[in-house]
Formats: sequence, structure tokens, C-alpha cells
Amino acid sequence: MNRTEQSNAKNIDDNLKKPNNEQNLVSLDLNLKTLVDFKNSLIEEQKKGEDQIQELNEKIEETKKQIDDERQKLEDLRIKLKEVNDVKDAEFPKFMELKDIVLKARNQMRELDEKSGVKSSKERTNIKHLTKSLEQLERDIQTKKLSKDEERRLVNKSKEIATKLHAMKVIHKKEDQFRTISSQYGNLKSKINEIFDKKSEFGNKIGDLKKILDNLLISRENLYEDRRKIIREVRESNAKLEMVNTQINAIEFRKSKMSVTGTRRKYRDAHDKPYVSMQSPKERSRRNKENMQIWNSMKEQALKKMSSGEKLTFDEMKLIYSDISSSEV
Repeated sequence: MNRTEQSNAKNIDDNLKKPNNEQNLVSLDLNLKTLVDFKNSLIEEQKKGEDQIQELNEKIEETKKQIDDERQKLEDLRIKLKEVNDVKDAEFPKFMELKDIVLKARNQMRELDEKSGVKSSKERTNIKHLTKSLEQLERDIQTKKLSKDEERRLVNKSKEIATKLHAMKVIHKKEDQFRTISSQYGNLKSKINEIFDKKSEFGNKIGDLKKILDNLLISRENLYEDRRKIIREVRESNAKLEMVNTQINAIEFRKSKMSVTGTRRKYRDAHDKPYVSMQSPKERSRRNKENMQIWNSMKEQALKKMSSGEKLTFDEMKLIYSDISSSEV
């Protein structure tokens, strides 16, 4: 309220008719009851807000603990995944090297089969039969009486069987080596497959944990935002409560002052009566109407300011909580 408005308010007080003290007290009591009710609602709202903040604090702490637990699980999985990767890095080159050896051994087996003319696995493994045949031919050549043609035929056949038997032994040796290498390759392949299965398993678990963590972090941030919002509301309630307490104190002060000044008013009115009687009723009515309009306008502005939550000056509270007809000269 500026100085001009304050001056107008004082002039209004100075030109009022004889006050109705009883009506003013009733009006003040009504205003006081309204403010006390509003104060109680603010206290209840404040208590509710504080309870909500406490509840949110507990949820935030619980969420933070979940986040810590999930992060620990994630770290454990990452350690296990690193261990698996270390094993993979050590074993995979061996696996690839053994795979190349197996492929080369398989190609050598094909080449030997082609050179030896062996077409079936039965022939390839029938070393015992070939050995007996060769021994029998050698005995026949040494013990039997043969013609030159028969002896030549048996010698040629003996050479053929000996060559085939040698090829069979070489093939058999290669097959033994191939089976050993193949077995090693199979075992290492199973181990590599198990390693990759674990990598995939840990990778999926890590992905799932990251999603859980992301959701928990979002939930924690939402809880923080809810708490900030309620804290702002509680602070606003506190500010309103301070303003209402100020207004209640002002009304109680006003009531106490009115009780003291009631007697003085009667005495003053008795002495002012000759001056008031000098004014015509029409003049007094006009002046009172003008003063009332000015008063109501300033009171309306003060009420708007109070409803918006702004703090009021003492003069503005006086406008709101005092009756125009109760002001002292």
C-alpha cells in the first residue's frame, strides 16, 4: 500500500460515523474462526506432506539398496564373463590349430586311399589277412617245386601284397593318429562350445541386469522428483502458516485494543456530537459513501494479494480484518 492509499485509509477512519463496537467484535470473531480453520487445514496438510516425504525417503533408500545389490550382481557377472573370456582366449587358438591338423590328416587319409587303391574300410583294416597271405606265398616260393613262370607269378604277387600291406600299415597308423587327433578335437570343441554357451548366458544375464538397473534408476529419479515437489508444497504451507499466524495475532491484538478503547469511544462521541451535528445529513451521507467506496476498493486489493499467497503489510491486514465502522479517530 503506497502513502496516498495509507493517507486515504486514515482519512476514512477520521471521518467515520459512530462505530458499532459489538458488530465489529462479531466480524472479528468470524474472521478469526475462518483463519483458525484455515490454519488447522494447513497444519494437517503440512503433517500429511511430512508423512509423504518420510515414506518417499524410505522408498528411496530401499531403491538405492536394490540398485547397489543389482550393481554387485552385475560386477560379479562381469568378473565371471572375464574369466570365461580368458579361458576362451587361451583355448580358442588351440582349437583352431587342432582343427587345421584334423583337416590336413583327413586329406592325407584320402590321398593314401587313392594311392593304395583301397576302396573300402574292410580292405583298409584287413591287415591280418594280408599278412597271412604274404607269409603263405613266401613259404610256397621257398618250399614248393615251382616252374619259373609259377615262381615269377608268385614273386610278383608277393611283391604286390607286400606293397599293399605296407600301405595298409601306413594307413592304419595314420588312422590311429587321426582318431587320436579327432578325439582331442572333439573334446576341445565341446569345451569351446561350453565356453561360448557360458559367454552367451552371462551376456544375457548382464543385459537383463542392465535393464533392471535402468528401471531402478528411473524409479529413483521419479521418487526424487516427487519428494522435491512435496517439499515445495510443505514450504508453501509453512509460508502460508506464518502469514495466517500473523493475521491471527493481528486480529487478537485488534480485539484486545477494541475492548480497551470502547469506553474512550463513548467519551469521544459525546464530545464530538456538537461538531457532527453541524454537518447536514446529506453531506454526511455523501462523505460516508465516498469513504466506503475507497475503503472497499483498497480492501479488495488486499484480499486479492492474500489469496495469491503474498505477505501482507500491517495496514493491509488492518483493511481486511477490521470493520470500517470500528476504526478510531
